Parts: sequence; structure tokens; C-alpha cells
Amino acid sequence: LLVLDAETGIREQDKNIVSYAIDAGKAIIIVVNKWDTVIKDQNTMHKFKEKVRQEFQFLDYAPIVFVSAKNKERIHTIFSAIDVAYDASQTRVQTSVLNDILMDAQMRNPAPNFNGGRIKNFITRFFTLRDIWKKYKPDIVLAFLGKNNIMAIATSFFLPNKVVVSVRGEPTMEYEGKLMQVIAKFMFNFADGIVLQTERAKDFFGKKVKNKSVILLNPLNPAFLDVKYVGEKRDRIVAVGRIDENKNQEMLIHAFDKIATEYPQVSLSIYGDGCRKDNIAAMIKEKKLEDRIILEGNVTDVAEKIKDARIFTLTSNTEGMPNSLMEAMALGLVVISTDCPCGGPATLIQNGENGILVPVGDAYALADALRQVLADKVFADRIGENAYESSKKFSPEIVNKEWENFLINL
Repeated sequence: LLVLDAETGIREQDKNIVSYAIDAGKAIIIVVNKWDTVIKDQNTMHKFKEKVRQEFQFLDYAPIVFVSAKNKERIHTIFSAIDVAYDASQTRVQTSVLNDILMDAQMRNPAPNFNGGRIKNFITRFFTLRDIWKKYKPDIVLAFLGKNNIMAIATSFFLPNKVVVSVRGEPTMEYEGKLMQVIAKFMFNFADGIVLQTERAKDFFGKKVKNKSVILLNPLNPAFLDVKYVGEKRDRIVAVGRIDENKNQEMLIHAFDKIATEYPQVSLSIYGDGCRKDNIAAMIKEKKLEDRIILEGNVTDVAEKIKDARIFTLTSNTEGMPNSLMEAMALGLVVISTDCPCGGPATLIQNGENGILVPVGDAYALADALRQVLADKVFADRIGENAYESSKKFSPEIVNKEWENFLINL
């Protein structure tokens, strides 16, 4: 609870307290005390809220309540605010949902046409970022993805801060086109550190960049820690992710169709949403598998929904370090994935030991892998247990420490 004094208003100390709370990852409720001492009209509370929002622009999500501790007025409003803040702090948003939000934002706010607007936008952004680095004097600027990496390097020239850039997927897709690839390869030479997700991604860069590169995994979502299912697994295959061309759910449906008659007790659940959902639904109907394949949509409790499944599948055409695959392994599921560029699944899976890799787009190979798991319970139990053991290296404590050590030792 951030307690503000209604008489004295917001102090510098209040801002420092907020900073500590945010750094500690705490949910925040703003409590304005001594509200009984303020001379009020019908707009006073609204104006005070506006001032709080203006001073704490990064806390626009925090509930604001007005109380008098001395007179015990409106104290009950704190408790309802606690419920709201707690629920919000415990919410975990799926990657697929975030992808949908970002995709929608991109469609609503497309880059300006090349009529001088794009150049002006670049110049404005360049000097805005450079002014931020000068003002706040960060030790390190850490950038993720595509043009953000290049901009971080460019805006830091001749400034004391170090720059770390991170490529999260296949470099040739993150930097599409020959020109962008040439620019990326050149600019990365000036970065102090480069974080990649797979060894294969290094092949895109020259020797100097390779020597400065480090492979750092993603930390596992805490919702998937210590929730491994113990008991008889259900005859169910699951997939989690945005329904789009890259995730290639069509490959999974083709493969399931090939084994459906052999294993009539097995069902397939696909979690997620996206631009190709209608196409996938039509494909399921065409194959007359509506009673066997279920499009579950987006859910908030993925771990609970899939932890008792027999098999997890990932059929992507490309992946960086797939979080959904890591999460499935942490649940002890048998995982089957395409061996797609830039090698994320192959980094996680030792084929036949803690999962199975199949070629990209090969529904026949995927069907064979599904048969192998469904027909051999001993084999399935072994690789599921190995997947669980392998996932321990994704724990937030281990991965976050690796990031910390890397950044400290730059």
C-alpha cells in the first residue's frame, strides 16, 4: 500500500517507495489518507486522481482509494482494491495472447508510407532514445528483436553505456531482405554483447559477432513449476500456440487423420486463437473429425488444461526458443516437435531421449512418431520423465542467474 497524505500531496519519498515496490515485483494500491481534512467539491476526488496519474504515469493500472484512518472512513474500500490488485498480479498471459495483441496493434498502427514520414519518424525516435540514454545514464541498454537492436546500437555511439542486443528467432526472418541483413551483420559488430537462443543462429553472423555471442535460454513460466501430473495420462494429444501459418496446425491435423482409425480413443485439443482458425475448423470438418479434434481457444490456465495429456506437439515452420515446448517438458509430457530453424526445438530435445524431432512439414513422419508413443508405454514414460528432468535447467533461478552473470561481466 502506497499511502499518500491528502494534505501534503505527493512527495519525492513516495516516488522512491514506488520504485522499490516495482523492483520487488509487488502489486500496488495507492491509498490517499486524511481525505476527511480536505475541503471538497464534486470534482476534488477526480482532480486528485488526475494528479496522481500524472505523477505516477507508470502506475496507471494501480487502484486509488480515499480514506480517513483516524475516523475509519472508507477503510473497507481498501479490501476490495486488494482483491483486484492481487488477481491482477497473479495473472499470467499466454504468449499466443500477447502475439494477438501485438499483431492487432501493428495492424491498427502500420508504419508510415515512404513519403518523408518514415524518415521523420526514424529521426524523432533516434534522438528521443539518445536523449533518454543521456538523461538516465544506464550502465547497459538491453534490446530485443529486429530493428530495436540496430536502433539501440546506433543511438549509443560515443556514449558511455554498453549495448546488448538479443535475437529471439531465425535471424534471416528477424532481418528480412538483403539490405536489412547486411545492416544487421555490420551493426552487431559494435554491440558489447549479443544474446542468441541457438547455436544455429550464430551461423548468420561473422566471426567477430560469434565471438561476442552467448546462448541464453528463456526462463520457465513459474506457473509450470512443480505441477507435473502424477497418474494415468489421458488419451489426448495437445498443441498450444497462435493459429497461424507458421505454427502449421494443418500438419498436425493431417498426421492425426492418419492415425485416427488406428487409435479411436485418442483425441486432439488445440489451444490458441489466430487468423487461420476458420481454415483449421473447415479442415477438421472436411476430414469429419469434429468429434475428435477440439479447438479450445485461448485459456489462462494452460498448465492445468494440458498436464494430464499423453503427447504435446509443436509443428512450427520456424521457432526461436519455444516457450510452449519448454513448458510441456516441465509438465513431464512426451513432446514431439518439428526440427525447425533456427534450432530451438533441437536445442531442447535430444531425439529419442527426451522427445522426438520430425522434419518440418512432414505429416507422415509426425504420424509415425505419434504411433511410436501411443504403441509403447514404456518408451513414452521414459522420454516423458527425461523431458521433465531436462526442464530443470530452464528454472527462473538458473536462467536469471545466467543472464545476471553475463550482464555483470560484460
